[in-house]
Amino acid sequence: MTQTYEDFSKYGKEFADSGLKSFASLSKGAQAIATEAGEYTKKSIEAGSAAAEKLLSAKSLEKAIEIQSDFARQSYEAFVTEATKIGDLYAELAKDAYKPFESMVAKAK
Repeated sequence: MTQTYEDFSKYGKEFADSGLKSFASLSKGAQAIATEAGEYTKKSIEAGSAAAEKLLSAKSLEKAIEIQSDFARQSYEAFVTEATKIGDLYAELAKDAYKPFESMVAKAK
């Protein structure tokens, strides 16, 4: 009976420690994602402002269409790059959050 209580207590402590480590990983990952999203937003606003200035200074309709086309292409490429980065950050977040529980899952099998 005493051994069972000690085992239960040991597993409870191990689970709590793993939960805290997992929570720390989640916090760190969420902060990295938020930082990346903020930087992307700032870059997007700056690029949009620069494109608007170029459009206002365009001397012909053809030049305006060229500026708009370049802006759309660059915006799309930046979005795809950023989506890939954020997807990688989410995958890393999930892996890091699960890592503290790996040993417990292995013991349970």
